[in-house]
Amino acid sequence: MLTNASATEANLPNPAWVILDTQDQWQAFSQPVGNDPAQPLVQSSLLLDGLRCAACSGIVERGLSSLPGIISARVSMSKKRAVVVWSPALTRPSAILGAIQALGYSANPASHNENQLNSTSKNRKAFWRWLVAGFCMMQVMMYASPSYFTKPGDITDDISLLLNWASWLLSLPVLIFSSSTFFSNAFRDLKLRQISMDLPVSLGIIITFIVSSAATFDPSGWWGNVVYFDSLTMFVFFLLSARLVEVKLHSRTLGSMEALVSRIPENIERQNLDGSFSRVLNSNLKIGDIARVHIGEAFPADGKLVLGSTRVDESLLTGESTPIQKNLHDNVVAGSYNLGQTVNIVLETIGESTQYGQIVNLINEAAIEKPRLAQLADRVARPFLLFVLLSAALAAALLWDVDRGRALMTAAAVLIVTCPCALALATPAAMLSSASAFVKRGILIRRLQAIESIANIDTVIFDKTGTLTEDYIEIKSITHKDGFSEKDALALAAAIAQHSMHPVSRALVSANAPNAAQSSPVELIDIQEVVGSGVSAMLKNSTDSNQVYGQLKLGSAKFCGINETSQFSQQVFLADENGWLATFGLQEAIKHNAALAVQQLKEANLNVELLSGDQAHTVVNTANDIGIMQFQAACSPHDKLMRLHTLKQQGKKVLMVGDGLNDGPILASAHVSIAMGKGVPLTLAHADYVLLNGDISQIPPLIRHAKKTMHIIKQNITWAIVYNAVCVPLAFFGVLSAWLAGLGMAVSSLIVVANALRLTNFSVPTATSPLAPPLVFNPAEVQ
Repeated sequence: MLTNASATEANLPNPAWVILDTQDQWQAFSQPVGNDPAQPLVQSSLLLDGLRCAACSGIVERGLSSLPGIISARVSMSKKRAVVVWSPALTRPSAILGAIQALGYSANPASHNENQLNSTSKNRKAFWRWLVAGFCMMQVMMYASPSYFTKPGDITDDISLLLNWASWLLSLPVLIFSSSTFFSNAFRDLKLRQISMDLPVSLGIIITFIVSSAATFDPSGWWGNVVYFDSLTMFVFFLLSARLVEVKLHSRTLGSMEALVSRIPENIERQNLDGSFSRVLNSNLKIGDIARVHIGEAFPADGKLVLGSTRVDESLLTGESTPIQKNLHDNVVAGSYNLGQTVNIVLETIGESTQYGQIVNLINEAAIEKPRLAQLADRVARPFLLFVLLSAALAAALLWDVDRGRALMTAAAVLIVTCPCALALATPAAMLSSASAFVKRGILIRRLQAIESIANIDTVIFDKTGTLTEDYIEIKSITHKDGFSEKDALALAAAIAQHSMHPVSRALVSANAPNAAQSSPVELIDIQEVVGSGVSAMLKNSTDSNQVYGQLKLGSAKFCGINETSQFSQQVFLADENGWLATFGLQEAIKHNAALAVQQLKEANLNVELLSGDQAHTVVNTANDIGIMQFQAACSPHDKLMRLHTLKQQGKKVLMVGDGLNDGPILASAHVSIAMGKGVPLTLAHADYVLLNGDISQIPPLIRHAKKTMHIIKQNITWAIVYNAVCVPLAFFGVLSAWLAGLGMAVSSLIVVANALRLTNFSVPTATSPLAPPLVFNPAEVQ
């Protein structure tokens, strides 16, 4: 045990944290990072409580970063989560949690269940504070209403004093209970010599209560005889209402992301040694275990069906809404739902190694990452709050000799009306809303800054294999001998090809499948396959009694005895003993929406290029078919990088789209990048976005949605700036009362969040490619 890194129960605020210092405990909320085995690093995810504004996240980040052993600390205000990278040789989780508590906040290891329980408890308390504030506000307004509707002298002094005392008593629960969250956070800030939004709010509440209490206790004193209990209860109620609504909107905004993170069940039925089943926690599952998954349950791990067949919903993993049929020995993925019947699976991958685990890690990392505009808002928040405090003090000083009660209430209005929260929420609220929309469509974003990056691109570069094309072959064209029909040529070639498992043979069989029932049977004998060359056979019965065939050959030009010099396409030949019969042009199957995606990108005034390592004739055919005019063949990874650097030197902002297998360098170097989720493990993909289902037709709407996101962010920032620029002077000069200031602050935050909520819908066009459907070989169709 490392004495310099370990904490003891005596010096910890919570002695129970010591148990987290053992490796088997902190592994539950942590994962290793870095590639240096000599200096291992760990990344831990923590749930935070007590965050109120952008200044709070900065306090935690700076406090943790100053500790020995802490490599980096990132805090997400919106998700109330911290990601801390630390060295096990220098510190321990208990020290990290203790440091956060010393800063005035609380933290716990991140787990969905704890998060859900904490949120439920906090929401219940917040609801009661809001309810008490609302009830007392209505009563105080009832006692204050006579002063609004009567003339001076209509109410006697003793009745007026009685109404003020009643209002004072009803304001006490609002001050002591409903406002407690503001006071506790403000007191924490003062102890740490920090500043957050709750400090000016608390000062405004206290000033209002003191001025009103003085007017109640001593109406003839220098404080004056005007009470503001109605304003006090109203703006506390407005602020609490705004925070409740904000939480609800925020939950809706991140609904898809949270739903994905919480798909794995807490427990599952595992088969015992005697063949019976009993429920165990998922943390107790091991590779090789057999689990029973009932209808409606999510699969707990990646595995293979060993009993039964079913349909599964993988919509939140791939974006595909149609249930997928899974039969015996088919693979299933963690987080997908069982919709058909109870099945048994053998577990092959568990925990964070599953595709689901990798997706969840990507989502959490993306939510923590701070975009450039959010970082700017964080830097502005603290100076802005200092400016607010100085403005309030100046407003009170200017009016002090005129009317001390009015001077203090003007200061309170200035403190309350300001809303750096709206500025701090402007960027993350919009970007997290978009990230939630992307998740619904099977698009993962690795960093939120990529939304701004992809909105500014002017050039798109595609890789070919695995990106624009499928992993199977299609028959592009058929040319045949005079007097020999295309249908007959295909039928004869398919009859030979069905005796081979070569991909080209499978493509011919699949292409002929629609016409197989109408074609006359072809009987072949003495079938022989020469590996790498082709298949030969003897035709026993011809489809035409007037035409007698002897030996047939299907394969390369050399194998078929044909003098073929063309190098412009991939071809396979059909010949008999008299010579050439037909030629079948081949190509990798182009993704059905590739041409549509390219067309939409060009319509958006984006330059589209194709860089491929394949030979020229293959790249030319693909580029022509999908409408890309600028392309380059036989590209090495270095060639691709050189082209990217050339475009950068020209001032271009490039989006690179690749399969992630051999495109790592250019994906990492591009302005922004997209990888196909089926091409590479998610943990190795050097891309900003990952299309889980590999559907490139989602790229144009992704770019449009990113542009819309940036437009809404600019709207939010503009609103926050204009609101504060207008309302602060109005409060400074006494035009805005305290209750109007509270209402303005509450509404300002809600407008920003509600505006961001418009980004939660992300639609993909359903139009199909204008290309005529090719003759396609699909391995799934061949038994």
